[in-house]
Parts: sequence; C-alpha cells; structure tokens
Amino acid sequence: MIDVLNLMLAALILLLAAETVFARGAFAAVAGFVAYGLLLTLVWLRLQSVDVALTEAAIGGGLTGALLIGAARRLRGTEAAAVAERPRLGTRLVAALLSATVALALAVCVLVLPVPVHTLAPDVAAAMEVTGVGNPITAVLLAFRAIDTLLEAIVLLFALIGVWSLAPDDSWNGRPGVREASDPNGILAYAARVLAPLGIVIGTYIFWIGADHPGGKFQGATIMAAMWLLVMMAGLADAPPIDRPWLRGLLVAGPLAFIAVGVVGMATAGAFLAYPPGVAKPLILVVEFALMPTLTLILGLMLLGAPQRGAAP
Repeated sequence: MIDVLNLMLAALILLLAAETVFARGAFAAVAGFVAYGLLLTLVWLRLQSVDVALTEAAIGGGLTGALLIGAARRLRGTEAAAVAERPRLGTRLVAALLSATVALALAVCVLVLPVPVHTLAPDVAAAMEVTGVGNPITAVLLAFRAIDTLLEAIVLLFALIGVWSLAPDDSWNGRPGVREASDPNGILAYAARVLAPLGIVIGTYIFWIGADHPGGKFQGATIMAAMWLLVMMAGLADAPPIDRPWLRGLLVAGPLAFIAVGVVGMATAGAFLAYPPGVAKPLILVVEFALMPTLTLILGLMLLGAPQRGAAP
C-alpha cells in the first residue's frame, strides 16, 4: 500500500512538473508550481526530512509561489503578445536538446552514486555536542557551514535592495505596495484579527524550537511575514516608508550580528565563525534572534515590491 502511494505521489509530481513547463499561461504555470512545491513537501516528509519539508512549504511553495503570482499579475498586460509569439523550430529543437541533456546528466549523476551512499551524518552526530544544540540541521547551518548561511542572509538583503531599485525616482523612499482599503468590519479584517495573533504564536514557536527540533528562523520568519502581509491586506496597517532608520537598522541587524559573532570566533577560537568552547549555543541563539526580524522584514517587503506611492512624509 505504501509503495502504491509513493508511486502515485511520484506520478503526480511528474505530471505537475510537465504542466508547469508546458503551460502557456503564466498564472497556470505558477499554480502548477505552487502545487508542485506542496507535493514536494509530502515527499520530504516521506523521506523523514521534516526540516526540509518545512522549508519547502514555507519558502519553495509559499514565498516563491507568492512572488511568482505577483510577477504573473504584473505581466498580464503583455502576456497575450508573448503567447502569440512562437519561437522558430531551430530554437525549440535547441531548447529541447539542452533540456534533455541536463535531465540525462542529472540521471547519470544519481545512478553513479556509490552504494552505500557516503554520508557525513555520523560526523555531524559526533560533533553536535560541541555546539550545544539538539537539531542537526541547526548545527550544520549555524556551525559547520555557517558561512553559507551568512551569505544567504546577505543575498536576501541584496535581493530586497534590487527590488527597491526598480522604484521610479519620485517614489524613492516611499511606501511599497498599495494601500488596501478593505472594510474594517469585513470578513478579511476579522480573519486578520483572529489569525494574525495565532500565526505570530506559531511562528515564534517554530523559531524557538529550531535549536533542538525541526523549525528555525527561516520557517518562523515566513509565517510572521505572512501574518504581517495579512494585516496589511485587511487594511489594518500600512507598509512603512523604506527610508525609516529603524527599518533599515533591523534589515542590517541580522547580518551584522552574524558577522560580529564571526569576528568574536576569530579572536577567541582562531577562525571566523568558530565558537569558543562552552558558549557555542548562546552565540548561535544570538545569531538566530538577530536574523529573525531581519528575515521577516525582508520576506514581507520583497512581496510588497518596489516603493510606488510617492516620497515619505
């Protein structure tokens, strides 16, 4: 029975992947992509990779899907002309050949893996006691390959700056997104008042348990950003102007705290982002607490888009 379910799940994923690739409409492709991400979440759960499943649901299917929906909405005016264009036969053949080559290369890479597959899991388990955290994913992300996690946070910040750079000159330092004018007594406002506090509690819980159980800052920040966006969609709050010092301070606080911890490690443990004996977990928690508001703001502001409502008062 389990094998049948696995086969059905694999078949659905392949069908959704094909639908996403061959869909002519942008919105249909995005809808297929979001469903594809949700099914991948189930796959990671079947593989007992709860952390990866949470990340896929929050970032892969959730945040990325929302960004693509926004992009599809902005491209709606030009989509008809794009659909009417048909590439030449030679272009289509080259694209098909390149796609088949990449697919074949990936298949070969998977098939030539050694059996049993080499894993660093025993090494991680043996060294986890030094970090003081109970979740091996957190240990890898913030201890054994912390430089990668630092660069990911910095890349997200630069991505937000790239989004802001699309604003026209007369809107720079203004508010991103549009001001929603929903009924303050309507169902959306009611849902925001009810769901936002619950979402904040859930996001905080997922963030807090990340040191010892599946969860962490990225997943928690995604939920918190979603609650912030829900409140703004309901017209209960407005996006802040991007020139506010407190906003810019929080946006850089996470990466700066991460770098500061790395410098402390250089001075006390002999390497950048190394942790002195006995204080690894407190320093990891410092990084997590500093990154949480930064990631929440970045994810929410990226979805809102570039400033478009004039200069801030």
